[in-house]
Amino acid sequence: MPTITTPTTGIEIFYEDHGDPSHDVILLVMGLGAQMTLWPDEFVEALVGEGFRVIRYDNRDIGLSQKMEGARAPSLPIQILRKKIGFPAKVPYTLTDMAHDGIGVLDALDIERAHVVGASMGGMIVQLMAVHFPERLMSMTSIMSTTGNPKLPPAEKHAMQALIAPITSMEEESLVAHGLNIAKNIGSPGFPFDPEQQRERVLRNIRRSVYPAGPQRQLAAIIDDGCRRARLAQVRTPTLVLHGEDDPLVKLEAGEDTARHISGARLVTIPGWGHDIPQPLIPRVASEIVAHARGV
Repeated sequence: MPTITTPTTGIEIFYEDHGDPSHDVILLVMGLGAQMTLWPDEFVEALVGEGFRVIRYDNRDIGLSQKMEGARAPSLPIQILRKKIGFPAKVPYTLTDMAHDGIGVLDALDIERAHVVGASMGGMIVQLMAVHFPERLMSMTSIMSTTGNPKLPPAEKHAMQALIAPITSMEEESLVAHGLNIAKNIGSPGFPFDPEQQRERVLRNIRRSVYPAGPQRQLAAIIDDGCRRARLAQVRTPTLVLHGEDDPLVKLEAGEDTARHISGARLVTIPGWGHDIPQPLIPRVASEIVAHARGV
């Protein structure tokens, strides 16, 4: 089993390493409650085919990486209330800790520098890598993510409700229905998924791992991190921001805000794209990342 213990945080991380070890590295960081397998195999293969070494990993508290057993996240209403009145809530770990995890993967594999690519919460994590570890980054790509600016338009109600809906049963069919409901409500209206193909993908992921407690603690870390705009103003890492124009969960304005607050960032938006990586968009998204990495 390919696991490493990160030197910086001491967290056991499950990872996959694809491509020629001598090639430049692209490190892929996934989002809230999402296993590394949500980076489609075809997407990884496309990047490898363009001459990159591609590493994807499970964030802490999800998939096959270490779980923070026994750690309690504050309740969502209490955490939001304390944030609004300026009082921090105690969280099990922070997004900065998760950024340290990713850099720790590079450390453990003796990789000095990498192109980092993050989706959704993963975008927030790679933003923090650029803030705290600029010397380790060749480039940064933030996908379907945000600055954390509380004044940005909120997620569409149906998308947020689907994402945070509690798992009510660990029976396989119930878990599949839960996963399909999320996919339906946050997916790309311009690129609807094939129901059978999506069901197979959801089934494969839940058979790999189901851990409901992890996303609650990850969400607490997101809320705790707050607005990153002032920190992002310090970033000088070459940055690409990719965002769907029809994202129901993290609205287009969030991507625009991200690009606006990072010096020299390039924004690319795609009509019909929601909060997923649909098969028809894999070539386009991969090509944008490859062009950005090669242009550095």
